[in-house]
Amino acid sequence: MNTDERGTKRFSVVARTRMAVAFVVTGCLALVGLAVTGQASTPEGLEFVQVGHWVYNDAAQSAFHVDGSTNRVDARANVPGAERGSQVVQGDDSGYVVERNRITEFDKATLSVEESTPPPAPETPFVMEIAGGPYLVYRNAGQVVRLGDPAASVPAGGPLSRPVATVDGTVWAHRVDNGAICELPKGAAVLTCTAHLPPSHGGGLTLVGDRPVVLDTTGDSLHRVGSDGLGEALPLGIKLSPSAQVANSAVGDRLAIADPERNQLHLIDVSGLDQDRPSAKPISVELTKGSRFNGPVSSSNVVAMVDETRGEVLTYDLAGTLKSTAKVPGEGTPPRLAKGEDDRIYVDSADGSHVLVVNGENGAVLDVDVDKAADSQTAGAPSSAPEPPPGAEPPPQQQQPPQQQQQQQQAPPNTQKRTPPPVARATPPGAPRNVGATSGDGSIKVSWSPAADNGARVTGYRLTWSGGSMRVGGSARGTTVSGLKNGTPYVITVVAENSAGAGAGASAKAVVPGPSSRPATAPVVTANAGADGKVSVSWTQPDLRGGTLVHYLVSATGQGERKLSARSTEFTGVKGAITITVRAVTKFGSGAALTGAAGSRKVTVPVVSGPPTITITQVRSRDGSLFVSVIADGKGASATCQAEFFTKTKPVACSGATTLVIPEVTWVGAITIDAFIKTSAGTATDTWRGVPS
Repeated sequence: MNTDERGTKRFSVVARTRMAVAFVVTGCLALVGLAVTGQASTPEGLEFVQVGHWVYNDAAQSAFHVDGSTNRVDARANVPGAERGSQVVQGDDSGYVVERNRITEFDKATLSVEESTPPPAPETPFVMEIAGGPYLVYRNAGQVVRLGDPAASVPAGGPLSRPVATVDGTVWAHRVDNGAICELPKGAAVLTCTAHLPPSHGGGLTLVGDRPVVLDTTGDSLHRVGSDGLGEALPLGIKLSPSAQVANSAVGDRLAIADPERNQLHLIDVSGLDQDRPSAKPISVELTKGSRFNGPVSSSNVVAMVDETRGEVLTYDLAGTLKSTAKVPGEGTPPRLAKGEDDRIYVDSADGSHVLVVNGENGAVLDVDVDKAADSQTAGAPSSAPEPPPGAEPPPQQQQPPQQQQQQQQAPPNTQKRTPPPVARATPPGAPRNVGATSGDGSIKVSWSPAADNGARVTGYRLTWSGGSMRVGGSARGTTVSGLKNGTPYVITVVAENSAGAGAGASAKAVVPGPSSRPATAPVVTANAGADGKVSVSWTQPDLRGGTLVHYLVSATGQGERKLSARSTEFTGVKGAITITVRAVTKFGSGAALTGAAGSRKVTVPVVSGPPTITITQVRSRDGSLFVSVIADGKGASATCQAEFFTKTKPVACSGATTLVIPEVTWVGAITIDAFIKTSAGTATDTWRGVPS
């Protein structure tokens, strides 16, 4: 192959890897020069939508790019040593292999590793490929990490539910401990909280018409989120369990909500959020009883869910019609759902051996065999030579004149001796590939793929670690290191040797030896109690110690025990103090179930001591709005407050010092302001008259 041909093939890989759909935000831009030369600078205001999806293949120790439009693997980046089941997320120029304890960046143009950085918390984050990103949201730790430019790690102050993001790159997050709903605009470094769910109410965020909406699972309602708080409630028309999960966005006028405790998928009419008309009845679809589900995730026309128990992908249209069912190959941890920026939904098998591509328009599902591509593709090369377009004929061979053909046939043989090329001198071997390590009781099992011999046979492999070393033969592809101390982390480095010397070393990730089948650690439990006797409980996923989660055992004083796959629940009719205890039950293969350590939280249901009171302490004016400061006392009960100046404001949750905002008003001189408080025990009012400060 000549230089031009190699360049053409190389460009095809990079072009497919970095393919993007350009959206012109302002004005019209002539992109002819950019498309032809590839050298024009990116115009200001131009955003890119990442096409395709990256997945980490455990066996090949590499990240592979799947082009969703062709359902083919078209690029590979070697990232050895990443833990099994690592996620991969992409930005404009870089990809990132995301582990619990490390984030490794690779260049999407050169497909080479750039650097590794530690994450803010040892947990699996929720990933978001959006404008200005990508983002990693560490929900339990309450940290939002932006890997795009400018990079930032933004504290949220508490644990988060699943975030959403609008087209302009604004991330919206919901604090599960205090109900705050916060936004992080593109490029910002601080979260701004503009609304709150009522105390003790659970919920989740979604998008309707590219605007944030919160699902109140306690109040069974939807609310728009605005700069002045929550909008009017849109009743769902159904009763949800606390573990209900809302889709990332609506499909047309329908929003998908999965209720795994009741084995149902609901499609809610959300047109009433913006239009003054009654909502249509919810559409409910029965899900398989006894199965554990992941999702729902929505595209423009399709809702997808994963039945983790059966290992299946299910897709539905906005009418609730099942469009397709497809098995997810592979074993191990449950498959992972991801929404691509290209309006496709991608489902990764646990080991990265397969990616199922869900067509966002019609719900069709196609399986991309990543293992097969890995066997035939080297790093940075396309999986096969580019195919000619349909109907294209091979180029005709150039015809030569008969006389020239005869001269070529009669040309005498070349009798001149050729000088043989010089023999390259052997050098030390390359680094072993795909080095992996798994822990045992006082031991670590190490495996690797052969190193390049560089002109001389590999005679052996030397393994080193803190406190020891050993050597095995050149044909070995693995060994077990024994005599190690349980509970101590070890990094095993493997070096190949030949007659020219020792090559570069390659290391596996740190592994901690210990007895197998260890129970899970204790989850962190959060509980909120309301005066109505309702206690909402949520908890983090603990360290499963390598096991597979079976379910959670949740018990509460005087309430019995529950088996749940979700990480939240609710108790009603509670009086006085109650202690909630949560344990994770795990299994290792076909072994017996193990009950993990207990996490607990004690809360006391507040006692309503009487009717509420409210006192106006100050009235301020700014930019045509009035800010009414009050002291609200619900006497132990949940309360809502309103202010009135000609018209009443919307009710908002209030407790203690609270500011009520009356927007867009005009006045002259002294005015009268009324403030109202309401609880289950009654109402109260206070009046203020004067000139706002």
